[in-house]
Amino acid sequence: MTERVLQGLGVSAGIRTGKAFVYAPVRLTDVEKKKTQDTDTEVERLRKAKTACEAELQVLIEKAQRTLGEEKAVILKGQISFLQDPTFYPPMEKLIVSEQWTAESAIYQVVTQIAALFESMKNEYMRERAADVRDVGNRMFAQLCERKGTQLSDIGEPVILVADDLTPSDTVQLDKKLVLGFVTRIGGKTSHTAILANSLGIAAILGLGDGIDQIQHGDELLIDGSTGNCILNPTASTKESYHALMQRDEAEKAELLAYVDRDAVTKDGFRVELAANIGTVEESVSLLSQGAEAVGLYRTEFLFMGQSQMPDEETQYKAYRQVAEAMKGRPVVIRTLDIGGDKELPYLDLPKEMNPFLGYRAIRLCLDRKELLITQLRAILRAGVHGDVKIMFPMISGMEEWRQAKEIYELVREQLSQEGVPYADSVELGIMIEIPSAALLASRFAKEVDFFSIGTNDLVQYTVAVDRMNEKVAYLYDYFHPAVIRLIKTVIDASNAVGKWSGMCGSMAGDPIAAPLLLGLGLHEWSMAASSLSKVKKVITDLNRSDCESLVERILEMDTAAEVREALLAFKP
Repeated sequence: MTERVLQGLGVSAGIRTGKAFVYAPVRLTDVEKKKTQDTDTEVERLRKAKTACEAELQVLIEKAQRTLGEEKAVILKGQISFLQDPTFYPPMEKLIVSEQWTAESAIYQVVTQIAALFESMKNEYMRERAADVRDVGNRMFAQLCERKGTQLSDIGEPVILVADDLTPSDTVQLDKKLVLGFVTRIGGKTSHTAILANSLGIAAILGLGDGIDQIQHGDELLIDGSTGNCILNPTASTKESYHALMQRDEAEKAELLAYVDRDAVTKDGFRVELAANIGTVEESVSLLSQGAEAVGLYRTEFLFMGQSQMPDEETQYKAYRQVAEAMKGRPVVIRTLDIGGDKELPYLDLPKEMNPFLGYRAIRLCLDRKELLITQLRAILRAGVHGDVKIMFPMISGMEEWRQAKEIYELVREQLSQEGVPYADSVELGIMIEIPSAALLASRFAKEVDFFSIGTNDLVQYTVAVDRMNEKVAYLYDYFHPAVIRLIKTVIDASNAVGKWSGMCGSMAGDPIAAPLLLGLGLHEWSMAASSLSKVKKVITDLNRSDCESLVERILEMDTAAEVREALLAFKP
């Protein structure tokens, strides 16, 4: 058999080999559209399918809560919300009663229409919500079918799962002992499938397209979840090459393990705190074992995504509490809702904007719709009883926004006190520095806030006026731009002047090449992907801060990002 390389989108790292298990459950695409004279019977069939679907989802929700945490369970709760949405189930009954369609045909038409609506949206995240709608429709359809197709329960040995798509409820059912990895025809990096694959630690390739049709049940596969390479019928030499790659990766991991429990201290005694960025409760569970000293950024928007209504105070409280408890008293910086721009929530009905990254988003949205911020702050303060929780407000551009947010925080504290609800009475409040105006006002902010966290991803975008998602101008997007470096220095100097701390939660913090620069600038807290912690710690412990300070003096005289990068790459203390 000839070796073939199929290219997809690598969304969850790992190299795995195994036999293909082609997952082919019944789907709505199998529906034969028919009409009926017995509409009463069809309505009853539809109602029973809905009830059974709700019961099945409830079982999966309980399993997700036990094995994956509340935030993943929220994805499935969102599917129950679809079943209860007036635009979902009632139109199905109406099609049966008024147009005499069968239950299967009614499900197909409504689900197809709603999914098409999501797919027509410009935002990638919203487009991928079409998969959630189809998941509910497929589940209802399966309740009406005698033929079930291949099921995940049929897997009896370790395999690589192959499917057109894996729905959120499919992914929750995956057994890590039996599923070595998976590949799908469709899907993107922001899909629930990608998020859940990373949480489960399963190698995954999505978006294989029509290439997936070449894979037959039982074929041998080799997948690389980092590059997106899916190799069908790999030759002995290919397997040997990948085996060598796996050994090299394992050797590097083994070397870095020695740094997990070490402090991030330079040779001349300057200590920094290395923290991790997370978006889900599950990511916090293993942070301590990976060497994280704190959660430097908890992106709470993931808790809000993938459902048809805002998570209530209790749902949020449980998630924040789980993270606080997982960190066992170490700091947890929780960012308030940062939605808008490239992240939308359908239930907020946000206005369409020409420049969403510059518009109605993050703190601007929350100060306008105060109930969002009040509910979230209540949940965070309650969770603060269970750990060292700090609050960070995103997209602050001026003192007015900061003071309004602080005022709402004080209002929430007063509410909880009057209600006799236990809460953390002394919580540090900070702001993200991601807009140049905030960086330039850092000395003013430093008199009032408890800390700064520099969000380099957006700070670069707003400083050099470049869309970081636009490939045509991507070459301009560089956090080594001299203007960006000067803004970072302004912020760190302002916090040092009043004895407060500055952190960084953008991708720059996790770049080992940037480490000498950040040490020389005196950055206190570096927050990054957990996978980068040991790599960065290794670099830090090999450096003297005094050498890095001398390097920074030279860098501040440079005119281009290329010069800065060249100086950092050539730096040998």
